[in-house]
Amino acid sequence: MVSKISEGVEVSVETFYQPDYSNPMSGEFMFAYRITIENHNTYPVKLQRRHWFIADSNGTHREVEGEGVVGVQPTLQPGEKYQYVSGCNLRTEMGKMYGTYQMENLLSKSSFDVNIPVFEMIVPFKLN
Repeated sequence: MVSKISEGVEVSVETFYQPDYSNPMSGEFMFAYRITIENHNTYPVKLQRRHWFIADSNGTHREVEGEGVVGVQPTLQPGEKYQYVSGCNLRTEMGKMYGTYQMENLLSKSSFDVNIPVFEMIVPFKLN
């Protein structure tokens, strides 16, 4: 698991290879990731948008951005956590993701970016 705190918000990521949804012979590798977001600030925050950078080990890069995460824009009170699971498909056995969440301070109505740490997705047999 990797974690990073920026702007008082901690983002932790765990990854899981999904062999049942992968087809290595066709260059399809599916990974799931669990994100935990924790608000260490003294004010409530709302996750407005996400912006992901995805890289395969063959040099292919993609960007994904949009509103919220998995269809919601969660609000976190001070000390509160929010967790969700999503997925990413790669064309290679290894890759990485990182990005930002655009958050809103619900007291001041100002927006700020929270960094999502770089995390690797590696097919387990590549680790041997």
